[in-house]
Amino acid sequence: MNKKQKKTWIQNGIFAVVAIILYATGLHTEVIGFMQRGVLATGLMNPDIEEISQVRNHTLEKDNAPMITKADFNLTLLDTEGNTKSLKDLKGKVIFMNFWATWCPPCVAEMPSIDKLYEEMGDEVAFVMLSLDQDFEKAKAFSKRKGYSLPIYAPASNLPTMYQSSSIPTTYIIDADGNLALTHNGMADYGAADFKEFLRSLK
Repeated sequence: MNKKQKKTWIQNGIFAVVAIILYATGLHTEVIGFMQRGVLATGLMNPDIEEISQVRNHTLEKDNAPMITKADFNLTLLDTEGNTKSLKDLKGKVIFMNFWATWCPPCVAEMPSIDKLYEEMGDEVAFVMLSLDQDFEKAKAFSKRKGYSLPIYAPASNLPTMYQSSSIPTTYIIDADGNLALTHNGMADYGAADFKEFLRSLK
């Protein structure tokens, strides 16, 4: 075996060991999530707020009731203290509801932008970070370790059909009138100025 081949084998061996360690410790999710933040920074994954606003305004101006999707509030939530509350308790508020899990790299990637959004708009918008982890303790430990102040929940009832997405993260925005204003499948950077203005327009 020549020097070049030996070097290649050593490099491949190191990569394999690092990969095994990351997967064994569960850190691979956070490493991949960290890398995906670079994609988020481009804004390419963000919902097209301008188009969504135009369609929404056109529908509301025409008073086209059949075109307006009412949010389903039949969802019971379990908070970190073990208390249950209903999504109905948040009626009349703008709601940012995000379905996520600790094992989901895109969820981990977008979480810092959501936490920052919560710090800026938590008094104006109700946040529901709904963990789909089988073990809710993992979600609580993850949030605590990261220092997030986001209110996290686990579902305490079956998910209504309209929230049964085939992918996570998925974010649902409900306006103050109880209409489903936005559904976004996949990760996004929710710190963008146009998104904040969009949320404020839903009051």
